[in-house]
Amino acid sequence: MKIAFIVQRYGAEILGGSEYHCRLIAERLAAKHEVEVLTTCARDYITWENEYPEGHDRIRGVTVRRFKNAKTRDINAFNQYSDWIFHHPHTRDDEMSWLEQQGPWCPALNDYLNKHHRQYDALIFFTYLYAPTVLGLAIDPARSILVPTAHDEPAIHLGIYREMFAKPSAVAFNTEVEKNFLKTTFEFRAAAEETVGCGVDLLPDQVQPDEPEPEDEDEIHKRLPQHLRARGAQFRRRHRLQGQFLLYGGRIDAGKGCEELIEYFTSYKELGGEAALTLMGVKLMQLPEVPWVRFAGLLSERERLQALEAATIVVVPSPLESLSLLALEAMAVGTPILCNARSEVLVEHCVNSNAGLFYANREEFLECTKLLLADERMRDRMGRNGKEYIKRNYRWDVILSKYDRLIGSLRR
Repeated sequence: MKIAFIVQRYGAEILGGSEYHCRLIAERLAAKHEVEVLTTCARDYITWENEYPEGHDRIRGVTVRRFKNAKTRDINAFNQYSDWIFHHPHTRDDEMSWLEQQGPWCPALNDYLNKHHRQYDALIFFTYLYAPTVLGLAIDPARSILVPTAHDEPAIHLGIYREMFAKPSAVAFNTEVEKNFLKTTFEFRAAAEETVGCGVDLLPDQVQPDEPEPEDEDEIHKRLPQHLRARGAQFRRRHRLQGQFLLYGGRIDAGKGCEELIEYFTSYKELGGEAALTLMGVKLMQLPEVPWVRFAGLLSERERLQALEAATIVVVPSPLESLSLLALEAMAVGTPILCNARSEVLVEHCVNSNAGLFYANREEFLECTKLLLADERMRDRMGRNGKEYIKRNYRWDVILSKYDRLIGSLRR
């Protein structure tokens, strides 16, 4: 079958969020289907500036068609308009203006889909929020699968989304929490639905189709003394990390809970805590210049997994999550997680897996952190629980069979 994924950004260096989720699914389905991705030339989700070249690309076995955005985003003007539209009576035209200002605004992508949608057996739209999904779903609903990656936020209550959620022929929810929220908030007319999520398979010998062979670092690692070959030793050695540390990975910004995380961790240090905090990903906010906060930068997928293994605890501070690949990947490598209790999805992961703790305020963060750092046996037990949770719920064969059922349900 020929399948198109429609997503706002796409690239091997875009790690985290719905874009990363989309890429993982596209690459796996490409093993048995002809897969294309229709996306914009944007790399940065703040401005949507055209950074990738327009045209065809080939990334890890997947054909990528990029289209130029017609405009960039003025984030300050957009935030002001958002504040107005979320709190005042307005019209549908106002909402469409908001959608255009939010971006990415890419008429060329929509024109291509209008002309060529019948070439595809399935159109899989990732993320409810952006214009490529809102406009694209209206073109051929019968061939369309929506992966909402949604959570409760002001934007989702705009009328344009009430119309949109009624359109797709099939829906792939990330979790039962997301499904329950969406189905009690919106009317769906989909003929098929699945709670799918994303596969997590972190075998160290796995090499992607178009990825170069790794360097001989592993061979060098094998020749090191035993104490330098311990779990996570490569990452610790490379980044000069000693002792226990908490790790966060993803977009480093206030909206992901990072500002609050640093505030809470500062309180931990003021009380005499000895662990450090390491952050990896794209830095979109200032970090304090103190020795116990380390910025590891934007890492390759291989090094990201080494970091997750090396961490004493992986912290997931975001209050708004529809799945959290960071939490799933941490559990897959056997590292316990510490999560923001304001995210029902993260609480569900912790409760169902028994592989982590969750905090609702500063005091709970401090107590959970001290408990996990002090109890190695608990961490080991949680690590084993996390691996079992991933095997039960997020194996790739299970995930792909659900996508096959959704694709098979479409009326073409």
